[in-house]
This record gives sequence, C-alpha cells and structure tokens, in this order.
Amino acid sequence: MTLDVLALEPYFGGSHRAVLDGWSAASRHCFTVLGLPPHHWKWRMRHAAIDFARQANDALAAREGRPWDVVWASSMLDLATWRGLAPTPIAGLPACLYFHENQLTYPTRDDEPRDLHFAMTHLTSGLAAQRVAFNSQFHREEFLKAAAQLVRRLPERRLVSAVDDIAQRSEVASPGIEPATPRPAARPPGPLRVVWAARWEHDKGPDDFFAALFAVIERGVEVRVSVLGESFRTAPAIFERARLVLGHRVDRWGGVADRSDYWRALASADVFVSTAHHEFFGIAAAEAAAAGCLPLVPDRLAYPELLADASPEARTEAFYDGSVDD
Repeated sequence: MTLDVLALEPYFGGSHRAVLDGWSAASRHCFTVLGLPPHHWKWRMRHAAIDFARQANDALAAREGRPWDVVWASSMLDLATWRGLAPTPIAGLPACLYFHENQLTYPTRDDEPRDLHFAMTHLTSGLAAQRVAFNSQFHREEFLKAAAQLVRRLPERRLVSAVDDIAQRSEVASPGIEPATPRPAARPPGPLRVVWAARWEHDKGPDDFFAALFAVIERGVEVRVSVLGESFRTAPAIFERARLVLGHRVDRWGGVADRSDYWRALASADVFVSTAHHEFFGIAAAEAAAAGCLPLVPDRLAYPELLADASPEARTEAFYDGSVDD
C-alpha cells in the first residue's frame, strides 16, 4: 500500500532535513514536503502553524482538493494550532509527531530561564497526534519524565493523565543515515587523525574536547585534527583559542557545506570523539562509525543505546567515563 504523506518541517535544514530527505527518498510512499528555512527556531515554533496552514491550503488546491492520507510533522510544529487552522479536508487526518529534540530538556544557554511556553507546545502537540515518535529510547524516557514534572507544576494538576496518553501512543523510530564513503584501501602514513563533529555550542562540550587534546599534545603525542560542525554568531571562545594552539595540526576546520566532503573527512579519520553533555541520538557518531572511525564517546545520554549491539571489547574501546582525564 502506498500512502500520500504531507510532511511539515518548520526547521528544514541540518539533521532535520537529512532525516526527512533520506526517509522520503527510500520510502515507497509519496511525500509532499512543506519546509521553512532553518533559522530563528523560536519564531518557527510560534508561527509555522500559520504558514503551513496557508501553504497546505494552496497545495490542496493544486491537487484539485484531493487530500493526503496522513500527516507527518516534526516537533518544531505546534500541531494542535495547525490542526485548528488547516483546511477541513486535512485538519482531521491521522498525524505522526516526530521528536528530534524537545524544549523540556534541551539545555538552555547561559543559565537563562526555560521558556515553558515551548514545553507546553510540545505537550499539546503530542496530544494532537495519533502517533508520537522519538529518535531514541533515551529521548522518549527523558521527555516523558520531564513532561510529568511539568504538569505537576500546574495549579490544578489535572493533566497528569495527558502524559500517560502520550506515552501509550509513543514509540522509538531511530533516524537513518546515508551510505558512507568507502575508506581508502590503505591508510596513508602519519599520526593519529582525530575528528570532532558537532554544533559549535556549549552543550556539545568543546571545552572538554580541547582540554583533553591539549593534554595529549603537551605529552608530546603528535596528532592531526579535524573540527567540523555548524557555527553560530556566538560560538564558544575556546574555538578561536584552539585554532591558534593547534596550528599546523589542523586538517579541516569549520562547517562542511558539501556532504561528500564531510564523508571524506570522516573516512580519513581514525577516531571520532564526542564530548557532548546533551545528545538525543548521535547521528554524527553513527555516521563516523559507518565511515570506519572508532567512536570515542561518553558513557551517557543516547550513546549506550546507539552502540548497544557492540561487542564487550568494542564497548571497552568506545566508551569513556565522561571526564577530560579519561
């Protein structure tokens, strides 16, 4: 059976786009994708429902009024509001809400207070969906625990059962990754090649990574380093300092626009390091492992689940205790 899927992605870029593009390309179903540029995420969560209601109406007219079979939306969408604004033929379609991340447990910046408006949006969106999917069991459990704590803070505390409702309709649907670029038949000579690939933000632990790297260099160990990932206007200061300290040891530095270049960077590295303090799935670690790198990751967050099928020997090599020293 082939379904017509209306996919709604308010943040159509980065891993959100990669997952949706990969899924739709590999699926037997037919996708109509409505997406918005990947920036100003707070505004996307607030206004995407209005934009997508209008876009869906135009797309429905282009289909001569023929509705889709199901709706898929990422959790960046206020699904309940969209259902209220969408054209009648599609407002009541079965919907699946997919959580790449959530604003109940996503780390806030510089101790700023958490905006519970977004947390409540996730809660009402989950209630508005027939199915709710999370990218890992770790994420599912963390979300449900935080949602239960949130509803207990409400004055009348009458919504405790709402979290149970979402739990009963939820499942884990891990994202896929594209096929990796083959590694060279023979490793080129040279020192250990280390790659770190993540958003250049504090929750990915760059200070820990560079502290460990500097300690290795101080011991006289020669390494080559690639530091990849998307940077923003307020990247942590450690990156500027690290670039100066590392000097000639750097192979690649910064974002990689071309996916083939990104895969080549992974295929040329020996070890992928994560120092994340926050990770709901770990796509970069999965891609690095697929590319033949040894993943060196903290024994926390979603990583034990990601590498659950590894042998005991491989787990001993792959996991460290989360500290800089280890």
